[in-house]
Amino acid sequence: MAYSAPKIVVTPPGPKALEWIRKDTAMLSPSLSRSSQLVGVKGEGVYVEDADGNVFLDFGSGIAVNSLGHRHPEVIAAIKAQLDRLVFLNSLDYFTVPQIEYAESLFKVTPGDFPKRVFYTNSGSEAIDTAIKMAKWHTRRPYGIGFINGFHGRTMGAVSFTTTGVSARRGFAPMYPIAHFVPYPYCYRCLFNREYPSCDLHCLSYLTDVTLKKITPPDEVAFLLVEAVQGAGGYIVPPKEFLPRLAAIAAQHGMVLIVDEVQSGFGRTGKMWACEHSGVAPDILAISKAFAHGLPAGAAVARAEVMNWDEGAHEGTLNGGPVILEAAKAVLRVIEQEKLVEKSRVQGEYLKSKLLDLQKKYPLIGDVRGLGLMVGIELVGDAKKTPAKDKRNRLLEEAFKKGLLLLGAGECSIRLAPPLVITQAQIDQGLSILEDCLKSLS
Repeated sequence: MAYSAPKIVVTPPGPKALEWIRKDTAMLSPSLSRSSQLVGVKGEGVYVEDADGNVFLDFGSGIAVNSLGHRHPEVIAAIKAQLDRLVFLNSLDYFTVPQIEYAESLFKVTPGDFPKRVFYTNSGSEAIDTAIKMAKWHTRRPYGIGFINGFHGRTMGAVSFTTTGVSARRGFAPMYPIAHFVPYPYCYRCLFNREYPSCDLHCLSYLTDVTLKKITPPDEVAFLLVEAVQGAGGYIVPPKEFLPRLAAIAAQHGMVLIVDEVQSGFGRTGKMWACEHSGVAPDILAISKAFAHGLPAGAAVARAEVMNWDEGAHEGTLNGGPVILEAAKAVLRVIEQEKLVEKSRVQGEYLKSKLLDLQKKYPLIGDVRGLGLMVGIELVGDAKKTPAKDKRNRLLEEAFKKGLLLLGAGECSIRLAPPLVITQAQIDQGLSILEDCLKSLS
């Protein structure tokens, strides 16, 4: 395969894709929400080919999973080599070398100059569930506090702290029975109708002056759970002082600070971890997505003294298999060898600057925000910032038909998370299609 640009040979979804979609609809869970009618069959670099031969430029990376692009040769080689040695040996009963080797590499690049331990999982949701259980065990406290507009997954522990919308929560009560929520610093749509920086992060004042004084005693709060950058909520970047002040509150009251970097980690924001932009080293770091190049993997990385639970307190049969962790080791090597963290910063600045130029031309773009190659645009209908959800959905559909894969987020936002290996020329390809779509909606 040698792709160089999007190419539409038949209006997607074509006849072959439609036949697969018909079968999917009949057999797979109706709970699966699809952004577009893509039936991908091949991928290479920043491009994906569908069942009808259409080629798409991938500006979503499978929700920041394919950060090295599709089928990076070094990762594929590592997977194949491990398949020839050992496919699986469960870590409940035995030991495997890749688990130890990967932990050594991971600890070198995760924030915090202190002893660490890791628990491997199969997904980001499992990493969050692990972190919740670990914090409760460590503190022996009942409460957890999360943030409004946050997304942490859909397993029962994780979904209890997911507040991007009611669709993930409806019908599943009771959830985590002792969770509380405070506003995230979504400055473009402040719940308190204040302006940053004169607000002095009033959302944190709400935490200290309302939640911890009137709702739950701080000495009964096990953890604070927060995304370093809100992902599904709309790529919301908090002010730089937010995480340090939150960490100080956690430390003051003996709470465990859990930072969710499932989507923002592994170089996505122009730092290896988004929390590094503000110099915070969390007590537990939850990671997944770009972890193993699309293989099911995640982890909770914690201060050693926080991961102090007893034998048998938490396990998983398939967690951290040899094939997965060899892929993960290769991902870290590629990120370092190809300087992808720095490339993410540079290309992200270019992408954001071009989007700001588009914002000047198209009032439909109400806000442009992001770090590195984690960039969001929010679409509005007027000067009052009325959410333009219908136009956002139409833009996603039109971009798909023209060969550009985009992902929605929040109520009316679009998240741009192309592979970290993307070039400026490929960014320009995507922005050209995006502008065509903006013209048609204006």
